[in-house]
Amino acid sequence: MSAYNGISATELQDVSWQKSRRSNSQGACVEMARLGDGSIAMRNSRFPDGPALVYTQAEIDALIHGAKDGDFDNLLG
Repeated sequence: MSAYNGISATELQDVSWQKSRRSNSQGACVEMARLGDGSIAMRNSRFPDGPALVYTQAEIDALIHGAKDGDFDNLLG
């Protein structure tokens, strides 16, 4: 099986989903999991059987470092 964007999260076997400690009690949070090939899957915690988007490590690095640098502060509520 090869992973692709929009894959059903249920097709991703033997992965450990992780959510932020900032996740609220209603479960409104994004969860991420490292896949066997080193890529990172992301899903909506409210729909754990729904679609998962798959990103390369470089794409996740750019997102996380950009967030740490404040690149997305304009999106904060």
